[in-house]
Amino acid sequence: MNNDLFSVLKAFLEGVNVFFVIYLIGYSTFLFLSVLVGSSTLYRRRRQEKLKNTIMEDYYVPVSIIVPAHNEEVTVVETVKSLLQLQYRAYEIIVVDDGSSDDTSKVLIEAFDMHPIRRPIHHQLPCQAEEFVFEAMQYKVPVTLVRKKNGGKADSLNMGINTARFPYFICMDADSVLQYDSLQKIVRPVLENDHVIAVGGTIRASNNVELENGRVKKYRLPKKLLACMQVLEYDRSFLASRILFDKFNGSLIISGAFGLFKKDVVIACGGYDATTMGEDMELVVKLHEYCVMHHKPYLIKYATDAICWTQAPEKLRDLCRQRRRWHLGLFQSMWKHRRIFMNLKFGPVSFISYMYFLIYELFSPVIELFGILTIVTAYLVDLLNVPFMLIFFAVYAVFGAVLSLTAFFARIQTIDLTLTFRDVLKAILLCFIESSFLRFILSFVRMTAFIGYKKKKMQWGSIERQHIDLS
Repeated sequence: MNNDLFSVLKAFLEGVNVFFVIYLIGYSTFLFLSVLVGSSTLYRRRRQEKLKNTIMEDYYVPVSIIVPAHNEEVTVVETVKSLLQLQYRAYEIIVVDDGSSDDTSKVLIEAFDMHPIRRPIHHQLPCQAEEFVFEAMQYKVPVTLVRKKNGGKADSLNMGINTARFPYFICMDADSVLQYDSLQKIVRPVLENDHVIAVGGTIRASNNVELENGRVKKYRLPKKLLACMQVLEYDRSFLASRILFDKFNGSLIISGAFGLFKKDVVIACGGYDATTMGEDMELVVKLHEYCVMHHKPYLIKYATDAICWTQAPEKLRDLCRQRRRWHLGLFQSMWKHRRIFMNLKFGPVSFISYMYFLIYELFSPVIELFGILTIVTAYLVDLLNVPFMLIFFAVYAVFGAVLSLTAFFARIQTIDLTLTFRDVLKAILLCFIESSFLRFILSFVRMTAFIGYKKKKMQWGSIERQHIDLS
């Protein structure tokens, strides 16, 4: 190889390797700070709950619970049953069947003895037309089923908002179960501050968990290793970055599986965007932009103790489909609202939240995989300090695993769950696999997410469902 060319290659590889190391150190530092803040916040709130009563249960706001469903006949009945068991005074349940090809509507109508009604729906947000409306009024709260033409999840949520009677609504998935007190806890920030327009809840994997009347009867880690690693990932994500962003009103995402919103503000900003794949994040970013540009005081909060149990994918194929969809939704949301980027009007939302999602979420697959390819290339041309790199990656893996375990055990302890010794060992072992191997597999999936996405961009991207065990 020509000496000049070799020198250029050497300088390039060394520069890339330095950047990659700095990138990993930056991510590790953010993760450390977020887990530290998240864990301390959980323990502090737990002590406060023990020392004094919080807002009395006599105070409440009426809430509409919207459940968009597409081919969810396996889980939707149990989901509605669980919602009827919630300890809350004023709410309604609205299931929107988005043109299912299975018996989603039929099983609901039969299970809850629903009857057809002629109910005018005020279309304040655009959505596909309704085909029929059924309702059951014999329960403690009304249960409404709206069957509509297929238009996607965002379209279904807009239909639910149009149907909702109450000033606040909750969106949740048809394969999820709310804990018995989740409604009380997710509305608490609204009662504490009039400027709260949205609240995110905590998502936990329900795989292998026994629930009874909305309470955890027996907690066990999932039997499938892939689902078990997602438990660790969920706890790290929801405990860490979301609590940290909550400190400065910087949350950019509320999970579509469980979130509370103020209806009139959502309608004013245009509702859910049916042209995006990440409708949950897009709405939250849109709310930031709308309120800032219209000079409206607002808060978007995160309720750490409002828990929704949902099914995590147990097959790698389903997980890859899910993460592919999430990454495309992330790109669409950030591109659509790129006005926030480096914009002083948005303050920390622009310079912390947006930059984090841009560098460590959107661009991270390309950076990480390109960094690995560069390291391999440097090794092949004998330009790599192998002992240093091995030690660095070992330290990085251990550091990430320790933080994941810290987040996981902090969550377990602060919500009074118990683990078997076997599950403790499983968590310790799998946290290393999750941070060292699964992370890079999903990075490749996310990096290739744009291949063929136009053809499938409006699909629900459903995964294989399991029957929900409500005992």
